[in-house]
Amino acid sequence: MFDSFPGSLSERMDRPTYHADFHRMRNSGIRFLNKLERGQNFKERGFASWEAFAAGDWDRALSLVDEKRDVYARQFRESAQLNILERRLRVVDFPVTPYVQWEMFVLRLRVELGDNIRVLDARKIADIERERPVPEVVILGDVVMYEVRYDADGNAAGANRFADRALIRETLAGFDALYERGEEFHSFFDREIIPLAAPAVAH
Repeated sequence: MFDSFPGSLSERMDRPTYHADFHRMRNSGIRFLNKLERGQNFKERGFASWEAFAAGDWDRALSLVDEKRDVYARQFRESAQLNILERRLRVVDFPVTPYVQWEMFVLRLRVELGDNIRVLDARKIADIERERPVPEVVILGDVVMYEVRYDADGNAAGANRFADRALIRETLAGFDALYERGEEFHSFFDREIIPLAAPAVAH
């Protein structure tokens, strides 16, 4: 699974170029958009809820999640108008990192608004990840795929763009197999996230 991914040819894009290309391709007639999220610690500067989380104000962080409601709702309306099916698979390490604990509340809002999100316990794919983690990718139809890149501090830094159809099909098959193994979002959230105490955030 994902055997051809390492070392495959790609075009390196900075963040603005990636975003522009992503939106162009999203509007090009694709029928599905899949995201495989593997990293456990990211920074989302400019997102008020994340800023509060990073500052150690957990209650405020949770109260601010809903500020994204209109943005996400608009995104899903656009996807529906374009006839795009969106799916996301969130791989989670244990113990759950503070970032993922926070992010799960954001994903809960997305699910409420119609996103198709499943969660996969990383321990269940230890056999697949013996040599390397599964890739952090966004797959748009069968025409383009992006490996999202982050700097050493966890800030979004652009993406590597792949256009090899055979590679995209292989990666999509891997995504589909893992998505089928994933757990329904709310069952995971209620069992693993709700009981957690507020996370301690290192400064």
